[in-house]
Amino acid sequence: MKAPAFFIAPAVLLMPMPPASAAPRTHIIVIDKMKFGAMPTGLHAGDRIVWLNKDMFRHTATAKDGSFNVDLPAGGKGRTVLQRPGTFAFTCKFHPGMRGVLKVAK
Repeated sequence: MKAPAFFIAPAVLLMPMPPASAAPRTHIIVIDKMKFGAMPTGLHAGDRIVWLNKDMFRHTATAKDGSFNVDLPAGGKGRTVLQRPGTFAFTCKFHPGMRGVLKVAK
């Protein structure tokens, strides 16, 4: 014997929903006094990084693996989207002592 539809529908409504994926977030990294500022925590693939160069010199944020390269004129800004999970070391092409690491989760 088949159950009437009105008994099945409420059961479907009570089923747990799959977790919604978090919306991408925007994080800011400030470059000042020849240093990259604090690295944001809680990075996920799809998040955006806005790089703000407050120095009077041109800088880059260049990933050692080539996954991103942002050219930042003095007083300028740039953006990159974190494409995949992983640990990404980066440096400034013009000032190799300027370094940072982004840790990106799924």
